[in-house]
Amino acid sequence: METMEPRFPQTDTPKIEVTVQETDSAFLAKLPPADEASAQWQEYWDQFLSYLSKLPDYLGDFFGEYQKPLITIGLIAGGFVTVKVTLAVLDALDDVPLLSPFFELVGIGYSGWFVWRYLLKASNRQELGEEVKVLKNQVFGGNSQKI
Repeated sequence: METMEPRFPQTDTPKIEVTVQETDSAFLAKLPPADEASAQWQEYWDQFLSYLSKLPDYLGDFFGEYQKPLITIGLIAGGFVTVKVTLAVLDALDDVPLLSPFFELVGIGYSGWFVWRYLLKASNRQELGEEVKVLKNQVFGGNSQKI
């Protein structure tokens, strides 16, 4: 192997000695901050960390105190999302070319059957009225009053 010659001539550079001393961390903790801004930031940081450490307690107390209203709000929001998703699915189904007319035919057919079964004869109308009363008693209770 050949040794390469330096491209630049070497000059005498002054040498600086650096000494590293071990410092006591307790001593450094007692030192005041370098300036007032860093002291304020340190104070804010300490407050933030103390609030952050108490956050689980705050959340537990909040949920314990407001459990029923939060459940109610959650159910309302869940119902709203369910309705929106259902409408989006129905809109997507409506965009399928032959599916929309098929659903219309099914609806017209069911409406025709309902009229034929329950609305043409007086005896069938009475039967429908009785079924509605039974359903109303099941939903509102045994002795439901007229509304």
